[in-house]
Amino acid sequence: MKYKKCLVLDANILIRGVLGKKVRSFIEHNIENVNFYTPNVCYEDALKYIPPLMIKRNLSVEKPLAVLDALLNFVVVVDLDFYSEFEENARQRIAKRDVNDWQIIALALALDCPIWTEDQDFFGSGMATWTTDRVHLYLTS
Repeated sequence: MKYKKCLVLDANILIRGVLGKKVRSFIEHNIENVNFYTPNVCYEDALKYIPPLMIKRNLSVEKPLAVLDALLNFVVVVDLDFYSEFEENARQRIAKRDVNDWQIIALALALDCPIWTEDQDFFGSGMATWTTDRVHLYLTS
């Protein structure tokens, strides 16, 4: 049996997956080898931030939200109940940067997975962190 790797996606990766092609293509092409997860708060953030981005660009909101929903065919949204026991540890790890990102770290701890993000607040948290331009290296390691 082949072992599947896993990645915890930050909200900025979900948003990139909706607005661009590179992230979405990477996820779709690697679903056989990687399980993708995101905390429910990141999905909620994507739902919150995508409409204003579209409105600012004078573009329709419906299609990007449909793309986000389609992306959930490849990304599992995980509820707080699953990773809440890691809250204290996660808050300590991110306290000096952005404590609001604790749920991403908590889910990564619960799953023993690295984080895929463009947010530098995770650097120095003790968690393996991959950016979009380097995440392909994780698959070959």
